[in-house]
Amino acid sequence: MLDFVLRRLPRPEDPNLLVGYDTSDDAGVYRLTGEMALVETVDFFTPIVDDPRAFGRIAAANSLSDVYAMGGRPLVALTIIGFPASGSPELMEEILRGGIEKMTEAACAIAGGHSIRDEELKFGYAVTGLVDPRRVWRNVGARAGDALLLTKPLGTGVIATALKNEQASEESVDAAVRSMTRLNRDAADALREIEAAAPEATTPVHAVTDVTGFGVLGHAREIAIGSDVSIEIDFQQIEYLPGAVEAAHSGHLAGGLKSNREFLEGCVEFEPSVPEDYRRLLFDPQTSGGLLVAIDAASAKPALEALERRGVSARRIGQVVSRKSPLIRVA
Repeated sequence: MLDFVLRRLPRPEDPNLLVGYDTSDDAGVYRLTGEMALVETVDFFTPIVDDPRAFGRIAAANSLSDVYAMGGRPLVALTIIGFPASGSPELMEEILRGGIEKMTEAACAIAGGHSIRDEELKFGYAVTGLVDPRRVWRNVGARAGDALLLTKPLGTGVIATALKNEQASEESVDAAVRSMTRLNRDAADALREIEAAAPEATTPVHAVTDVTGFGVLGHAREIAIGSDVSIEIDFQQIEYLPGAVEAAHSGHLAGGLKSNREFLEGCVEFEPSVPEDYRRLLFDPQTSGGLLVAIDAASAKPALEALERRGVSARRIGQVVSRKSPLIRVA
């Protein structure tokens, strides 16, 4: 619906607005000088875990992720919270405390925020960061021959749904929380290392996005359409969270998963050998997911090594090919 409405509205005309909403990028970018630009993003959502402090950390990591996905450094954030009138001050305190912990880890100051009364609890941040306008990563620019990397495992959506249904194991929830609370800073730093080692005036990193509500296939679609390419994915090369396959098999499917599947119908083709449980996981909406990266194939191995040195569990999950039908193929 939002995409339909935005297409009917006038586009902002400002030469310093380098990245707006026209390509569904992760954040906006506004140029201040030839060497400095602002990265602007906002994100908030309802609780997906029972522990309020963990929820606060997840919401903060998720909000920061868009800045890292654009190649930026978080600078300052504003808190957004909708809180029930019947909620306890202690609950709010724990949520905010978790958010502060993660923002402190990211060296991102919290300047204040805004709260409203809301029957359904919601929490997140508006984050401002800095980026060199000449080195902005976008979700467009992938080239045929690129390798496709993913820096976090999949499965947070089905595990969170299983938790709501009181069917999630402690192991799977703990693993999902660890993944969702891990900043994408280390992954971004590893990619910057590879860029710094590249010959002058070249960049091996061609497209970057973080995997969130549209699932890995939805975000791959954005890269493919924006770059006028197609994408091939090997489902066996993807890492899945412990318990994710079991949760998908048991039918713990979030509404977003079903919406993603309906939206992507017609542009994704699965080989018959791909099991249904894994198809579900590729549509699964993620919270604070990893970075999906299209990188020059020759730099894929060095990038994976740089990621591993930082403790990032990254995988090479596919490749970018010339535009053809289907847009995305999973084998």
